[in-house]
This record gives sequence, C-alpha cells and structure tokens, in this order.
Amino acid sequence: MFLLGALIVAAALWWAAQQVVGEQRASREEASRARTLALVELFAPALRDAHNDPRALLVWQPLAKMVRELFPVECAALDRAAGAPFPFTPDHVQAAHALWTTDWLAWERSHDAEYKLKAAVVEQELAAAGSSPVLRGKLDAVEREKLDLYQRRYSEYVRIAKALQALTGLHPPSQTTDGSRQG
Repeated sequence: MFLLGALIVAAALWWAAQQVVGEQRASREEASRARTLALVELFAPALRDAHNDPRALLVWQPLAKMVRELFPVECAALDRAAGAPFPFTPDHVQAAHALWTTDWLAWERSHDAEYKLKAAVVEQELAAAGSSPVLRGKLDAVEREKLDLYQRRYSEYVRIAKALQALTGLHPPSQTTDGSRQG
C-alpha cells in the first residue's frame, strides 16, 4: 500500500513537472514569435526607406547586423521564411546601388544642361556687350560654380556607391534545406 502511494505521488510529480516544462517551452516559443514579429515591424520602415533612398540602407544596415547577432534564432526563422537574409537581401543591396547610380546619372545630365544654359545666357550678354571684364568674370563664376557643385555631388556619389558596394560582401551565402550553400 505504501509502495502504491509512493508510485502515485511520483507519477503525479512527474506529470506536474512535464506540465511545467511544457508551459515553459510554450512560453519561450511565444516569446520568440513575439520577438520575430517585432523584428518584422522594426524593419518594415527600413525596407520602405531603402527602396526610396539608397542612403537609408547605409543607416539601417548596421542596426540589422546588430539585430542578427542579438537574435540569431529569430533572424534564422525570418531568413527561412523570406528565402534570403533578413531584412536586406543581396538583391536589395544591388537594387539600391543601381538606383543610386541611376539617380546620379540623371542628376549629372540635368546639372550639365542647367549650366550650359547659364553659360549660354552670359555668353549672349557678352556677345551683345562686346568684351566686358564683368561679363567675362560672370562667365568664369558660372563655370566655377558648375565645377564646384559637380565635385561636391560626385564626391557624395562615390562615397555612397562605395559604401553600398561594400554591403554586398556582408551577406554570407544562405544555406539550403539540405545544408549545402547557395551563392
């Protein structure tokens, strides 16, 4: 009788321990799902911002790297769901670089056209007024302004383009479900 009572108490304790362990596991899984959802919510604006302005990717990427280190399990789950590194895939980085280059080329054409027009106006004034030192100075000022603005903008273009290019090396090849690596 005593043995039977001890077995019943042991079984009840085992069952209670299993319930506690199950509740703890469920609680950890729910907390992980909540962190995963919070990461998606955190990076949704980042994806929008990076889509609209490639420089935003350079602001968000260090945060993304830190988050990947702090929450590797949640990020791995997001990587699996997305089929690529979360939140910024190599395709996002390439698209940002392409957009940055396209925007630069459009600005360069516009800048050139704007300053050709400014120079043409001054040249016309110069032709109408004859040889005027003031108008020659004005023409020189237009050329200097054009060059200064171009150099400042080109410097920014190169700096951002190099930073975006450097991001392409940050994404390790993703793993397939069989453990092999993809390029």
